[in-house]
Amino acid sequence: MDNTLPLHLYHVNKSSSIINRSHTLLHSSALMALIYYRLDFFFQPTKTRNISMTFSWFLIFTCELILSFIWLLGQAYRFRPISRTAFPVRLPGDVELPAVDVLICTADPTKEPTLEVMNTVISAMALDYPPDKLHVYLSDDGGCAVTLEAMREAWKFAKGYWVPFCRAYGVKIGCPEAYFFGAEGNNTESSTWGITEFMAEREKVKDKYENFKGRAMRISQNSKVNRDHSPVIEVINDSCIGEGSEEGKAEEMPLLAYVSREKRPSLPHHFKAGALNLRVSAMISNSPYVLVLDCDMYCNDPTSARQAMCFHLDPKISPSLGFVQFPQKFYNISRTDIYDSQLRSVFKILWQGMDGLEGPCVSGTGFYIKREALYANPIKDGDIMELKRYFGPSNEFIKSLGWHYKHSDHQHFSSLMKETQFLASCAYENQTKWGKEVGFLYFSVVEDYFTGLVNMHCKGWKSVFCDPARPAFLGAGTTNLNDLLVQSTRWSSGLVEVALSRFCPLIYGPKKMSILQTMCYGELAFFPFYFLPLWCFATIPQLCLLNGIAVYPEVSNWFFMVFSFIFLSSLSKHLQEVLSTGGSMMSWINEQRMWMIKSVTCHLYGSLDAIMKRLGMKEASFLPTNKVINDEQIRLYQMGKFDFQTSSTLLSPLVILTIVKFISFIGGVTRAMITRKFSEMFMQVFLSFFIVTMGYPVIEGMILRKDKGRIPPSVIALSVFISTIFLSLGSLILMYL
Repeated sequence: MDNTLPLHLYHVNKSSSIINRSHTLLHSSALMALIYYRLDFFFQPTKTRNISMTFSWFLIFTCELILSFIWLLGQAYRFRPISRTAFPVRLPGDVELPAVDVLICTADPTKEPTLEVMNTVISAMALDYPPDKLHVYLSDDGGCAVTLEAMREAWKFAKGYWVPFCRAYGVKIGCPEAYFFGAEGNNTESSTWGITEFMAEREKVKDKYENFKGRAMRISQNSKVNRDHSPVIEVINDSCIGEGSEEGKAEEMPLLAYVSREKRPSLPHHFKAGALNLRVSAMISNSPYVLVLDCDMYCNDPTSARQAMCFHLDPKISPSLGFVQFPQKFYNISRTDIYDSQLRSVFKILWQGMDGLEGPCVSGTGFYIKREALYANPIKDGDIMELKRYFGPSNEFIKSLGWHYKHSDHQHFSSLMKETQFLASCAYENQTKWGKEVGFLYFSVVEDYFTGLVNMHCKGWKSVFCDPARPAFLGAGTTNLNDLLVQSTRWSSGLVEVALSRFCPLIYGPKKMSILQTMCYGELAFFPFYFLPLWCFATIPQLCLLNGIAVYPEVSNWFFMVFSFIFLSSLSKHLQEVLSTGGSMMSWINEQRMWMIKSVTCHLYGSLDAIMKRLGMKEASFLPTNKVINDEQIRLYQMGKFDFQTSSTLLSPLVILTIVKFISFIGGVTRAMITRKFSEMFMQVFLSFFIVTMGYPVIEGMILRKDKGRIPPSVIALSVFISTIFLSLGSLILMYL
């Protein structure tokens, strides 16, 4: 390695910074004019306005302030976006590379297919990293015997065929399912063996994979989640499956371990944050760096660990670097991406912006984190009782905090297996700092966001965002509306729970982070509160339109230009960001539509869920996103049609608001033309038209479609009834106020 060459470089996107800051300045000026216009109304003589108009203006102005507040927080992302490039070829030799533990979590084989989980495990074992420094752990929170049995089969296939094949031919795709049946199936490095030998070996390995696949699918037929079980820990190797290495097949392999912590229905288990058990891996391998992967996020680039080390081993940033975050990318996203499943805005705009500050948030999967950063500071040379108060009563685990503690002696290793059982028990964390100050934190169901806030950036650690041309990891994005809304409701609940707590970023962060980083975390925490202005703008202007109450300036008023500029400025800036990051006009429409849909459904329910939890009215709940493929849902998704097969609770708000907006638009246009007040009502008419247009898939699902993905007639009937009551009562209230 040439020590004079940098391991990585970063580039400040100056053109984006200039555009973003200019837009922020102009848009902020327009917002100030809007606020002046609204305040001026309330200081007018009371004879020029009635109570119903004042009440409507007050509600709309309040929501405009909420929108402006969240928008202002979001401008911090756009202050200094940067991009990074890593140079793995400049790393030191394999002997000098640090060890890496890979933690993969799975919770329910009925929703997370066993074969898909095994493919992720196998892809991690095939990473281009010294095998003696790579350790793969599958944390099975379902406690399923079939998962352990499938892991044994995966070990045999990986050791006997897949890993040697990947190493010999430089296979880039570590996931055998994606390699043999995906779009990039022949993407390999050139080999000196010749194409004939390569194809013969490829067919042989493919045949072995088909056999493994059949066994894994037969095993998974007996899947059963066990919510009440003792800890189970097993290091998978030839001896545990009753096989010896074939002569000529001896291959140095990464360590593979199955971990299922103890779970009892009567005791809290803290979902994924609890499943990410650092203690067990510390006793077995204790690598200084940890890669966290979701069970459906396979390794698509074998060099990801080396890319991460380009940052972790850089002496200029390493002392304060907590983790390296890779973006989440998905292999099953359709051309239209009607549900915005690719999360373009997060990984193309927001995280690059945070990287230009102090680094992005922990994002659930695809990050290489420094183990030391997850432990409370200081961890060395402390009083033994104080260390036990933080890390628990295990003397062996306390020893592991010295960072050079690895069990190489077989007998010693065997004697410690009982200790790992204790470390994975429910009782171990009692009266310790685990989940409060140590490890992945338990306070919120969005453990990644909360851990990044409290245990990383607020403790002085920084992070970097690495987005290479070839995706480091690929996963399965949500391809139906139900799973998307359930997932987003969970995220919204967790974020609002943090926003309403003592850890609210705008209160907890300013003394511990920069103001811009605080604003970024604050925008995420308050993002679900978009449901307030969206519900308001979807109802109040429409009610006022039906009843002839103007809540926006007429066309001839100078402030009409102010409101128009704000509206067009927001849309055009979003469009510019979409197009500049490789999106299309259709992507822009879909993102606008999904923002509205999520705001009036999952952001609403998530916020209510968080408020109820804060009031002690319910316990936190976690439902894994369904990864099982449904052919009908996939067909509709690929066609670009919404699948409305979801609960009436999630679906009814969409249908109700669509009916309200459609009736208001028709009735408002008719009234404006009859009363010749079209100029006065133009903005409300246009707002109704815009929202109705964005809600076209809902109208289509109500009226035009006959397939299984349409909106059920029962939901339509209920929504018509509620909409009628809402419009009638609303009109009566406005009439008699």
